[in-house]
Amino acid sequence: QVQLVESGGGWVQPGVSLRLSCAASVRAFSTYTLGWFRQAPGKEREFVAALSSNGGTITYSDSVKGRFAVSRDNAKNTLYLQMNSLKPEDTAVYSCAMPAYPWSRVGTAPSDYKYWGQGTQVTVSS
Repeated sequence: QVQLVESGGGWVQPGVSLRLSCAASVRAFSTYTLGWFRQAPGKEREFVAALSSNGGTITYSDSVKGRFAVSRDNAKNTLYLQMNSLKPEDTAVYSCAMPAYPWSRVGTAPSDYKYWGQGTQVTVSS
């Protein structure tokens, strides 16, 4: 059974940084593509970032490119999202996601992913 648990969210002021973590309970973690999505109140779920099993392929949404960095530690079964220069429009619930099968392509649509964490709230406000 796959379990994804996010942590690291909170309330921060604009311009500061925050790092999110996603701990995965899954066999062969290192073979899975992983992604981050976010959902703000009243809006649809939005792609943030994703990376391949070995981290060799990484993609970001235009809204976070240059400010956010996704990474993974396969030895710790953990996915990270380093968020810098946070803006109020980054306020959302952030969730990590994993596709149904290993060695999947790096997808940017929610339908590319089967397993989801419960999410962690990030609020950026002065």
